[in-house]
Amino acid sequence: MPRFALLGLTLALILIAPVPQALADDYPSRPIRLIIGFPPGSAADITARVVGDVMSQTLGQQVVVEARPGAGSSIAAEFVARAPADGYTLFIGTSSNVTNAAINSNLRFDLAKDFAPITPLTSLPLILAVHPSLGVSSVKELIALAKSKPGELTYASVGPGTVPHLSTELFALRTHTKLVHVPYQGSPPAVTDLLGGRVSIMLGVASTIMPHVEAGKLKALASGSLKRPQIAPNIPTIAESGLPDFDAGVWFGLLAPAGTPRPVVDKLNAVALGALKAPDVVDKLRKSGFEPLGSSPDEFTKRIASDLVKWGEAGKAAGLKK
Repeated sequence: MPRFALLGLTLALILIAPVPQALADDYPSRPIRLIIGFPPGSAADITARVVGDVMSQTLGQQVVVEARPGAGSSIAAEFVARAPADGYTLFIGTSSNVTNAAINSNLRFDLAKDFAPITPLTSLPLILAVHPSLGVSSVKELIALAKSKPGELTYASVGPGTVPHLSTELFALRTHTKLVHVPYQGSPPAVTDLLGGRVSIMLGVASTIMPHVEAGKLKALASGSLKRPQIAPNIPTIAESGLPDFDAGVWFGLLAPAGTPRPVVDKLNAVALGALKAPDVVDKLRKSGFEPLGSSPDEFTKRIASDLVKWGEAGKAAGLKK
């Protein structure tokens, strides 16, 4: 066989050899960095450490949580988007990254193109709560009252462009009502004013809202997730209450840089799903107010794409889309 023909055959064999699978079989051979975009002690940090500890045990390599906070997790996202696509730098992405991407075209990365989604990990369910003085006991009654008083009912959020803000805007958009947004710098002052009746409505994190509901200081009308969360099993969802497919909550998921070999992505997916099914992990997460999630990489990719459309719609309605 001629020399050049032999060389061509050798190159062809190299190209078709199952190198990615071999990489996955050997992966990981060193510690994995798990980047979060919020400070230690945050919800992203709790998710990363609870799930990461079990992943470390299964993979036989340390999963090191590293915080790079700032810009609503965009600093961390950009860092991971630029990292080598080898499975050794991963990202705890959140619905905050999706809302940022949906309303801001000036980000220095593309959430849909620069990442390989692996699986959603946890969610913090939202509860639609009202001050008792509002005099409503259901979503249907709230909608009727809002329609009778357009532009008069106020709602609190933990800040402009956050998931609770855009979730309430989406609620108003889909119910054809007009609510007045009152933004706060975080949950404590927002809940304080809701308890005092200075604002009437709030879609807040269940673990923060439910103690006040149980104390009789607030009235819970519905949860924002498609399924009733463990923390509020007796409260209907907004979807059950007349808005089919309404789904709003704060989620945290595992992503890798785009181009990470699919066998590595699949291996990480299997390990993460195994961790999320461990009884002690489920117990730890639920005690902290989280709901365990989990899906295939393809399903997670579809969810992110759907959320980008949904939050873009809500951001436009709120006048935030840039």
